[in-house]
Amino acid sequence: MAAPPSRKRQVPFLVGLVLILAALPVGWFVFLRETPAPLPPPAPKRTVTAPVAQKKAVELVLSHFEGNVDVRHGEGAWESARKDMPLRPTDVVRTGPGAWAVLLNGESVELRMESDSEISVEELSDQLSSMLLANGMATATVRGRPNVRHTFVLKAKNGKENAAEASTTQGTFTMSNNGKGTVSVGTREGDVKLANNEGKYVIVRAGQRSIVRPGQVPTEPVPIPSTVFLKMEWPAGKTQRKPEVAVVGQTDPGSRVMVDGVSVPTDKDGRFTVNVALKKGSNTVQVSAVDVGGARQDAQRELVLVTPPAPKKPGTLEVETGVFRESAGGTSP
Repeated sequence: MAAPPSRKRQVPFLVGLVLILAALPVGWFVFLRETPAPLPPPAPKRTVTAPVAQKKAVELVLSHFEGNVDVRHGEGAWESARKDMPLRPTDVVRTGPGAWAVLLNGESVELRMESDSEISVEELSDQLSSMLLANGMATATVRGRPNVRHTFVLKAKNGKENAAEASTTQGTFTMSNNGKGTVSVGTREGDVKLANNEGKYVIVRAGQRSIVRPGQVPTEPVPIPSTVFLKMEWPAGKTQRKPEVAVVGQTDPGSRVMVDGVSVPTDKDGRFTVNVALKKGSNTVQVSAVDVGGARQDAQRELVLVTPPAPKKPGTLEVETGVFRESAGGTSP
């Protein structure tokens, strides 16, 4: 039996009503709901950094000295040294006859200057310190520091050019420079790299010595001799009539020679000549030679200066005092 027409008309109406009621929440959500505030951005990740160790400033000081020691800052005038005097690049230190000085670069480097020596400061940093030995002799002790690789370089000067350079990160060595480009290096501890101005180098190990002559490569390292060669050519005769005499001798190349306490330059073969002033009467001339290993050889000679009598003036009459007194009836003394 067919449904009545009135019920057929109600079905679409009810379906539409249901759809409308179902669409109301969707419409409210889409068109009427307030947009929620955006979420805050995530906090940035905190980077944890370890504290940076503060680097200690590199300090070079003239720790202690004895005798006549002078310092020049840059192109300034020479001034007398002071204990714990700070030094900077371009500063120069010189020691006089019989004097010595010690320079300290913190705990890394200790440099002892012997008498009649001159050293200038070239570079100072945490990893490198460089100095220039113009003439004389100096001994460097390089200790280094934990976790810090420090290189010490000691250059030797020949006029306006560098003649050679020695470098090490740990050890003890002595360098001598005659001021004319003949350089000798002797190592006591560790290994030292010795190079000429063209970069040719040798490794001088503990107990060895090497020499650089002008325009030549470093010699092959050999054991440091236990004695120093010193040969003298003294003036003929003990008695001298001139107030100045020439003292001639020869030593090992690179060894330092002192005559009466004053440094005397040697040539590339170790020869030297010096004029020595004599005072009236007895004079003891002392000569010593010291090599980079610390060995020493001494020689001395006594010379007597006899001055001739003053010349007689023309027309001067000599009178025998005793004869005159006897002829006058007196007694001679």
